[in-house]
Formats: sequence, C-alpha cells, structure tokens
Amino acid sequence: MGELKLNQEVKKTADFGVDASDFGSSDSLRYRVLTQVAAELYEQAIEDLKKYYALESDYPTFKKKIERFINHSIDLIFAIKAKRNFPGINQLTRAKQQELRERFKEHFKELVYMLKRIEKIEKDLQVEDARSTIYVIKAFWVSAIVLMMTWFLVEIFRGLAITGLVVITDYSEKILDYLAKLFGL
Repeated sequence: MGELKLNQEVKKTADFGVDASDFGSSDSLRYRVLTQVAAELYEQAIEDLKKYYALESDYPTFKKKIERFINHSIDLIFAIKAKRNFPGINQLTRAKQQELRERFKEHFKELVYMLKRIEKIEKDLQVEDARSTIYVIKAFWVSAIVLMMTWFLVEIFRGLAITGLVVITDYSEKILDYLAKLFGL
C-alpha cells in the first residue's frame, strides 16, 4: 500500500517542477528520499538520509565529502515541509500562495540536485578506486616485465661473457702461437 502511494506521488511530478526521470532508479537513495518527500513522509526521508550517512563506506573520504550535502538536504526537507504545511495558507493572497508553491518547487529541485551530487561523489570515488586498482595492476605487470628482461639480459651477458671470454682466449692463444711459429720463437 505504501509503495503504491509513493509510486502515485512520483507520477504527479508536475506538482514538484521536476521530471519523473529526476527521481532516479527505484533502488536509489534519491528515489527513496524524493518519493517520501512527495508523499509528505518528511521524518522518514530525513531518517533515510541519516542512515545513509551512518553506513560504513569502502571509501575513507566518502563521509567527509557528503556531510555538507546530507545536512543541506535535511535543511531542504525541513524547508519543503514548512512551505507545504504553512499554517493559514488559505488566508494568504493568491500571489503569496503561488510564491510559496514556487519556493517549494525550487527547494524540491535543489533537493534533487543535492541527492544527485551525493550519487556523483559516490560514483567518482568508485571510479577513482578502480583507477588506482588499475594503476597498481599495471605497475605490477611493468615491474614483472622489467625484472624478466633484466634477468634475461643478465643471463645472456653472463652466459655470453663467459663464452666470449673462452672464445677470445682461444683465438688469442692461436694467434700468439701462429706469430711465435712465424717469427721462430
């Protein structure tokens, strides 16, 4: 029942001034928070943001990077709640009512932006982690290749040096013997 109500709220996105695609995938934090705000479940949305922030992350800098976005998102939810549930809204002029609705839409759009920024930070950290892993693997392979080439060159030069020394010694002895015979020494 609650999920059906949330899905119906997403379909009425014209009230919020955002496109349905701005809600993201159905398993994302952005979707959960925005649908809860749309369904006027503000405390649950704030609780989800706090739980998300409290989760352990694989990335040490993740919490530090998203802290201000989480706090600003919570402030936006409170502002949306205040604008939507403004006491005595019916007593205001139509212009003031419209102004409140416009501010509500602006806050909602900004909340969408903040949640997208949090997702972007997480994806950026994942990409950065993947890149560093790739760098480590490349460094391993380059060092392995350099070690293999060094070993190969040492073996060639050590083997060739000994063989070359034997050949040079043999030829020099033959040349010296030939010269000794030639000059009668």
